[in-house]
Amino acid sequence: MTTFLELLLVGVSLGSVYALIALGFVIIFKSTEVVNFAHASLLLAGGYFAVVAQDTVGFWGGLLVGIAGAAALGVALEYLVIRRYRGHDHSVLAIVTIGVDIFLLTELARRIGPRIFSYGDPWGNQMVTIGSLTVPQTRFAALVTAAALIGLFLLAFRYTSWGVAMRAAAENRETAALMGVRLGVVSASAWAVAGALAAVAALFLSIFPTAGLDRDTGEVALKAFPAAIIGGLDSTTGALVGGLIVGITEAMATGYSSELSFMGNGVGEMAPYLVMILVLLARPAGLFGTRELSRV
Repeated sequence: MTTFLELLLVGVSLGSVYALIALGFVIIFKSTEVVNFAHASLLLAGGYFAVVAQDTVGFWGGLLVGIAGAAALGVALEYLVIRRYRGHDHSVLAIVTIGVDIFLLTELARRIGPRIFSYGDPWGNQMVTIGSLTVPQTRFAALVTAAALIGLFLLAFRYTSWGVAMRAAAENRETAALMGVRLGVVSASAWAVAGALAAVAALFLSIFPTAGLDRDTGEVALKAFPAAIIGGLDSTTGALVGGLIVGITEAMATGYSSELSFMGNGVGEMAPYLVMILVLLARPAGLFGTRELSRV
């Protein structure tokens, strides 16, 4: 039972970080109607900016630089790429983001090389003991931070003028434009928010118990893609639920890999995708997605 509870806690913490990334997928999809396959490069870029800057401005300053850098990169991609292709088929835009992702990941991998960067975070390898449970302190920090950011976003999405504009654009872009909503501003801000969330996620995916930030860290964003699909690409609530499902599934499958040896090695990496397939077989639009959704 102790092992199960530890894995559950780790899964919830990891799932909250995946939810941050999945929320980025959802925000961009709702604002531009495009699946952003360049999200992995935003995550890696935010982490890289942070670890490079921290030597000069410290951990917290470096984190702010990473968040600002990833947000700025997101705005640049929206302005230079997505806005130029607006009006084209959505599948074309999705393919364009794949090309952008390959280019950015290749350049970032060249800059990072074989090195593994350490964030120098204040939590280090400290552990927290609750009764018979022992969990890394970074897991609690990730859970609290992700919950705060997701809650802040949901409040802004519901009660601010930006959130109203975002919801109006997601509901009907043409009508929103006629009502005075500046679609370009909404789109650019969505990419900025998605980049900022990805930079925060990069932090918690690169500190203890992982070795650090390397050129393969961006690939973790691919694990959050099933979270967005499971919850529904047009549902912010679905991003949260999908992230938790993926995190818990991965933690449990990895923790009980010996009992699941009949499925082969790497069952923890494969499990979220199996769950995604099962969910899509039952609900093609995801758990919270609109059923009439047909965009790519």
